[in-house]
Amino acid sequence: MSAIRPAAVAGTFYPGDGPELGRDVLALLEETREATLAPGIPKGLIVPHAGYIYSGPVAANAYVLLKPATGIIKRVVLLGPCHRVAVRGLALPAAAAFDTPLGRVAIDAEAAAALRRFPQVEVNAATHAHEHSLEVQLPFLQQVLGEFTLVPLVVGAATAAQVAEVLDALWGGPETLIVISSDLSHYRSYHDARSIDRETVQAIASFRTDIDHEQACGATPVSGFLAAAKKRGLAPELLDVRNSGDTAGGPDRVVGYASFAFWEPRRAYDVEHGRVLVGLARASVANALGAELAVAIPDEPWLQERRATFVTLTEEGKLRGCIGSLHPTRTLGEDTVANAAAAALTDRRFSPLGLAELPSVEVEVSLLSTPTLVLFADEAELFAQLRPGVDGVILAAGGSRGTYLPQVWEQLPEPRQFLASLMQKAGIPADTRLTRCQVWRYQVKKWRESELKVH
Repeated sequence: MSAIRPAAVAGTFYPGDGPELGRDVLALLEETREATLAPGIPKGLIVPHAGYIYSGPVAANAYVLLKPATGIIKRVVLLGPCHRVAVRGLALPAAAAFDTPLGRVAIDAEAAAALRRFPQVEVNAATHAHEHSLEVQLPFLQQVLGEFTLVPLVVGAATAAQVAEVLDALWGGPETLIVISSDLSHYRSYHDARSIDRETVQAIASFRTDIDHEQACGATPVSGFLAAAKKRGLAPELLDVRNSGDTAGGPDRVVGYASFAFWEPRRAYDVEHGRVLVGLARASVANALGAELAVAIPDEPWLQERRATFVTLTEEGKLRGCIGSLHPTRTLGEDTVANAAAAALTDRRFSPLGLAELPSVEVEVSLLSTPTLVLFADEAELFAQLRPGVDGVILAAGGSRGTYLPQVWEQLPEPRQFLASLMQKAGIPADTRLTRCQVWRYQVKKWRESELKVH
């Protein structure tokens, strides 16, 4: 394979300009619904494939869950139905890579070659040439994962069992993500679409493999994936279900969309996770102060996920340093270690911590969820959306930005007072209207050293 499959629907289904596309995808990811803060990365997704103005918000609610997976997921197996050129079975492209305005994604040549042994798999450049069901997923994947290889399969006349057989061969481990591209009902009235799509969503959540193409254009890849996922004990999570009448279209002839995540067994963050993180933070502070204490990050999968943390140091109940990250740029283990050392030495509000103070300092680690943009028309609507004691808040205007963790609500329990203080902290002029600011909210899971008894 040497050819490059160029972007076929850039400029129609999504922006053809790279910077504009990047901004649009980031905006969609920021405007997602609140996700549960828990360890783990989905093994599989079901996402829609219409133009971004129609289905992009629904798809984004699935893709935002992959933000912690940068550096972990190395390969994406992507299946979608054919809309233009019919094909028997499952079709690989003849190309060595797919291009989008965000860059080039290489095909996993070794995996593609291995699939040729299956009689239901063929190479068919024509069915891939203008197929949008796969292409529209790539900018989302590029934005959240960065570098990865691709196994793209257009699914035509095939059985669910044939699809499941191919997925079994490609399943892999944490390095492999499976994405199924499918819309739901097509061109029904808003009322009828909601009824039909509700039944389809229930069928997917129940792992039924008798979904037909009136319910979902990608019924065959969806059913094949459900068969493989059920066999491996994955748990489905419905993330969003809407139709074009809810997003950017009229109510007479709508197309339905849903996004699902499928998870391997996992447990919530608990006290044991907290003990590890607080222990890492204390060791990092001690090491930064010259105690020559080794800081060894355990080789645990949950510590390799990209997560954002804040480390807070207190002395006799008073703040002594607090430094953190608002967005995940490092692994959870690395972020905790780095922020702990920074809280001890580089918080400009305090002099650097001294080694003699170390025994009297208490460590607290806060783990942040992905911030989501708060949309509001006026101050009253903003205040109504903020949850005192629950939401951390990021406030930005005119190039200035600041944040308060949810813990700050204890001192500033009233939203107007809370935001006024945050505005001052961020260096935003006091007369700036909140409607001229951008506001994000997030949640935290926090562990305090004295409560964990690990000091």
